[in-house]
Amino acid sequence: QLQLVESGGGLVQPGGSLRLSCVASGSTADRYIIGWFRQAPGKEREGLACINSSGGTYHADSVKGRFTISRDTYQKTIYLQMTGLQPEDTGVYYCAAGLGWTLLSTYYSSWGQGTQVTVSS
Repeated sequence: QLQLVESGGGLVQPGGSLRLSCVASGSTADRYIIGWFRQAPGKEREGLACINSSGGTYHADSVKGRFTISRDTYQKTIYLQMTGLQPEDTGVYYCAAGLGWTLLSTYYSSWGQGTQVTVSS
């Protein structure tokens, strides 16, 4: 069974950067698409980026150029490097595993616990 654990969230000032980490463990972890999502209070969960087992990536238009997903396949750690953070980026960030090349959250079956990112002056 796949387990996901996020870390790296925190409080940053506008314009700052954070790198989130997601550790995926399980015998078939490398077969999954891993996505990063966020959910702000009062808003729907938003897909940000996803990566496949070979390192191919896709980034949502809303964050393309600011956020970058990557992975360490040996350690099964997936990263989300975030730059140019703005208050509207505030929310709980989740990593998730699924079997489809999509940023639709319904296609992801395993989720981490989430890590809070707060962008505030």
